[in-house]
Amino acid sequence: MGFYSRRILPYVVNVACGGSTMRPLRERVCAGLVGEVVEIGFGSGHNVGCYPSTVTRVRAVEPSDVGWKIAGKRVATSSIPIERAALDGQDLPFADDTFDAALSTYTLCTVPDAARALRELRRVLKPGGSLHFLEHGLAPDPKVRRWQYRLDPIERRIAGGCEFSRPIEELVTGGGFTITDVDHFYEERAPKFAGALSLGTAQADPRT
Repeated sequence: MGFYSRRILPYVVNVACGGSTMRPLRERVCAGLVGEVVEIGFGSGHNVGCYPSTVTRVRAVEPSDVGWKIAGKRVATSSIPIERAALDGQDLPFADDTFDAALSTYTLCTVPDAARALRELRRVLKPGGSLHFLEHGLAPDPKVRRWQYRLDPIERRIAGGCEFSRPIEELVTGGGFTITDVDHFYEERAPKFAGALSLGTAQADPRT
């Protein structure tokens, strides 16, 4: 990672992912979380304060030291214990069947191998555990998709590998989950190519 990715981009992402329209969405995706939760792409902690009281602990997975530093004040105010427990969502240092639930918000667009990260989440979730996700990805409208494909190379360069056109539902189901609820919509006050959102929950499939 270069200087921009390590030192500048976390501050850009903190602002971009902290908009007022995102707070209600974060509250929606966190609703229903229970027990021990693993959160990949913790970032600067914008979900802190949205976890319901049924959560007993959050194990944060965040590669950026700067992102974790920015999250410090938010983490310090949390009534729910939060610890930075891993750096790479593609290679989680947890035993099988560890967590009751998993949380991913605005993360599957950027993690280099999203399919692998989802398989890892499936592995560390207890049987029947749930994945809660809020992600931007491939738009439902062909015209918007064309713009996403055109802009992906630029987005990857300026946003740390982020892509507009990742097929979120396909990735989730391919990672060993059955989607139980999902809502597709465009985020308010965001251009459609960047604001095609999927908000939902999925249940970990039984391992064979």
